[in-house]
Amino acid sequence: MSLYDHAVNNLDGSTADLHDLEGKAVLIVNVASKCGLTPQYEGLERLQQRYGDRGFTVLGVPCNQFMGQEPGSAEEIQTFCSTTYGVSFPLTEKVEVNGEGRHPLYEDLTSVPDAAGEAGDIQWNFEKFLVAPGGVVVTRFRPTVEPEAEEVVAAIEASLPA
Repeated sequence: MSLYDHAVNNLDGSTADLHDLEGKAVLIVNVASKCGLTPQYEGLERLQQRYGDRGFTVLGVPCNQFMGQEPGSAEEIQTFCSTTYGVSFPLTEKVEVNGEGRHPLYEDLTSVPDAAGEAGDIQWNFEKFLVAPGGVVVTRFRPTVEPEAEEVVAAIEASLPA
């Protein structure tokens, strides 16, 4: 099964087709509105603006599994993201990224190791996975790695479609 075959909805409840992302480099990030790392939305949006016309997108995946830091409804999440951070990248429905209810997309993603060689559960909000065009997960960045960190930008630039 391809990463793109997983069924997920957009934040507005409509069906998302991850196959639409197949030719792009995609930074998949579990996001939350009430987290100390929430200001990372600013860097994520700057990446979207910087590389969006070059075959790149951020895909935000709201999750409420870490101390209830994404408690809002889909409408509240959308309003917060657009008015507070000007988010223009797509957001999925709220999902679970760990545990028995883990979304199948995250079953695949959590098998990918980080720079220290550690795979497994998502540690916190704003864990990032870079997927190259074609669906290969290139690398994983833990939550405290800023979206515009040198290693993230270098990995994105190396993964952009030709």
